[in-house]
Amino acid sequence: MIGTCRHIKLYRMVAITFVVATIAVSCKNKLSNTNQIDLTTTPSQIVENIVMVQSRNSKVEFRMEASLLERYDTDNNGSYELFPRGFKVNGYNEEGVLETYIVSDQAKHTNKDGEEVWAAFGNVVIKNFLKEEQMETDTIYWNQKEKKIYTDCYVKMFSPQGLMQGIGMESDEMARNAALLNPFDGYAVLQEESDTISVSPSDSVNFIDTLVRR
Repeated sequence: MIGTCRHIKLYRMVAITFVVATIAVSCKNKLSNTNQIDLTTTPSQIVENIVMVQSRNSKVEFRMEASLLERYDTDNNGSYELFPRGFKVNGYNEEGVLETYIVSDQAKHTNKDGEEVWAAFGNVVIKNFLKEEQMETDTIYWNQKEKKIYTDCYVKMFSPQGLMQGIGMESDEMARNAALLNPFDGYAVLQEESDTISVSPSDSVNFIDTLVRR
């Protein structure tokens, strides 16, 4: 179906907008509600303009940059690092080519009982340059032992084929095989420099509403 935005029934757009907004608000509170971090605790270490590199067999796998790191040591939860100003992560493939990029407003790193987990919060963007795909969400977790990234939040996934949306996502850590756990029906393609939207296989307001406001 091809049509203009004004052909969409208003009450359907309002309903979808309310559902997505409710999910987004819930996920944005994860950093404060899930971990219950006591920010009054004095960090044991503060580092500015930090660069961390993970390599294997003399080849760089990941490079992380952050303007501020705060390390905390606690008896109950072990040590963890906060990145209150966010971070950027570059992931390189076996040939040393930059393949994956992750950026967020805030982040946390924990390493407890041999399980190393990164959590990114706020305006999370994940790009796979080789596949020309990009995901946007509010919270993402990266389990380095299992080599996977995942979220239970609302996700937008852009690719050369168009836009997909859904709730929850899982992928390998390089974002090569990302899959939405609960995708909305259909997909949408926004035509550049045009006010028309092509939707297939069904007229799904889920996608049209986000495209109009993007």
